[in-house]
Amino acid sequence: MTKRPVYLLVLLVGLVVFPHVSPAPLIYRPGEGWVYEAVGQEGKWIRGRAKDQLTVAQEAFDNKDYKNAMKAAKRTVKQWPLSDYAPDAQYIIGRSYEEKKSDEKAFKEYQTLIEKYPKYAKYDEVLKRQYEIAQRFLGGQWFKLWGVLPMYPSMDKTATMYEKLIKNGPYSEVAPQAQMDIGTAKEKSEDYAEAVKAYEKAADRYNDRKPVAADALYKAGLAYQKQAKTAEYEYYNEVVLRDPNSEYAVEAKERIEVLKKRVEAKKEN
Repeated sequence: MTKRPVYLLVLLVGLVVFPHVSPAPLIYRPGEGWVYEAVGQEGKWIRGRAKDQLTVAQEAFDNKDYKNAMKAAKRTVKQWPLSDYAPDAQYIIGRSYEEKKSDEKAFKEYQTLIEKYPKYAKYDEVLKRQYEIAQRFLGGQWFKLWGVLPMYPSMDKTATMYEKLIKNGPYSEVAPQAQMDIGTAKEKSEDYAEAVKAYEKAADRYNDRKPVAADALYKAGLAYQKQAKTAEYEYYNEVVLRDPNSEYAVEAKERIEVLKKRVEAKKEN
């Protein structure tokens, strides 16, 4: 072995064994991994008890210091996962991501909270926050690559969010509208067959809530009409593409124009 690899190995061992003596802001702690620490602030947010660590997280969050709020909250959950303070810490993680406009990460952290701590006192509030996040994506908010770079809106991913929160609380306050919103998401992606299924499921599952069931059946009917017209349009378009000069193509073109005019007329109304 040459001297260079030996020096690098010794340096690495030194960083792992003696993390606190390193002046670098990137510090490794066994069981926690690498964390960034501002020079002069190394470890000041760390506490030895779950209760005290949660207090640090809550105070940082209240002061809108979301970076330190997440660090302290994550340490609470990691070091004391079975403590009475872990659920609140997990909630702070989700809230911090939400405040930092990282909605996908926030939704995921709320999902972790629900799965790990199903008896959490703020369970219904967490569902509502998941619903509000899904609503923002339904409105066209872009999903991010690696949670950082805005890439594209996705109605399929949005529908999946609604499905998860419905599974978390099928008869919660937000569940009926979430099921309806799955239909809306499918319509926006022009998957009318799935939209019909979503609305019919809402009508069936929440049949005891008459306004919801009636609205669901009405929207299922409209989505079914869109599905039929889409199928009809695609059929005529295929005829034209296969043999544009045939007598059938002429009639198909006429029918396509009729369908287009109907769509435009509905938009104007």
